[in-house]
Amino acid sequence: MAKDRDFTEIYFTCRDGLRLYGRHYRAATPSGARPVMCLAGLTRNSRDFHTIALALSGASTPSRDVFTLDTRGRGLSESDKDWKNYAVPIEMQDVIDYMTMLGLRDAGFISTSRGGLITMVLGAVQPSLVGAIVLNDIGPVIETDGLARIAGYVGRIPLPKSWSDAVHIVRDLTQRDFPNLTDDDAEALAHQLFNEKNGKPVSGYDPKLAKCLSVLDGPIPKLWPQFETLKRVPLLVVRGGNSDLLSERTIDDMRKVHPRMTSFTVPGEGHAPLLRDAPTISAIATFFANSDDSTDGKFSGAMTRSDFGHVSRLVSTSPRSTRRENSV
Repeated sequence: MAKDRDFTEIYFTCRDGLRLYGRHYRAATPSGARPVMCLAGLTRNSRDFHTIALALSGASTPSRDVFTLDTRGRGLSESDKDWKNYAVPIEMQDVIDYMTMLGLRDAGFISTSRGGLITMVLGAVQPSLVGAIVLNDIGPVIETDGLARIAGYVGRIPLPKSWSDAVHIVRDLTQRDFPNLTDDDAEALAHQLFNEKNGKPVSGYDPKLAKCLSVLDGPIPKLWPQFETLKRVPLLVVRGGNSDLLSERTIDDMRKVHPRMTSFTVPGEGHAPLLRDAPTISAIATFFANSDDSTDGKFSGAMTRSDFGHVSRLVSTSPRSTRRENSV
């Protein structure tokens, strides 16, 4: 498994002035295949998708461009001074700004948890941007137990003193739902969860995100109307076999609304599947390859470096990252 392939880092300014971060994994062999956008969970970031992005942009058939985005307050994106802006509609607008800047439409999406909520709303508001979707352990109904568990740790995880300490924290967080996690997996996950500063782990998200959960009054609204708008696009739902956020019953109900929907269960993993194992990557790669067959060239491929001229005010890129990827 490649650990040091370069990717292009993208910094751009969204409409309210925040500077956000994304990545572009360029297709190894340009094929005109549908580009893919990856959106992470509530406290997560681009690093979660490094392994699958390499697979989809590398030796897979066909090779395709993959983009990731750190939504505001996550990963390497700037934090918002007003925590109330950590809201799905505003984060969806960040995605629209990013895709508009890149010239993408009718894209594929790999959307984990919170990213899936954003994608469902995006599909209703801007359907032309969404062409095929992988929902990673998320649906229109969020189980109360899973939401309570997430609310219990967001903003409350102690900062590790070292990377070894960070691995121990990962072990404590995952031992129930990810019983088969290897030492290498735990180390990789630690580097995904935490940013790095002066060689030491620091928080990978704005702790004020916890306030978004603390103000919830009652169950989170169900998104069946938004989900129903996705009937027009190919859909794959990935569920962790140990998930406490997406139930099998909800998947059954989703299939009734979207008869063409397919699903894939990742055994031995909880919320959310890591998207690192070969069977899961193969299922997602096959899904996107099949979805390409249903298009008529409607989507735009990735822009070349020269195409960035007209958005120079919004974006700055490093043509080949000098940062060795430390998350896998």
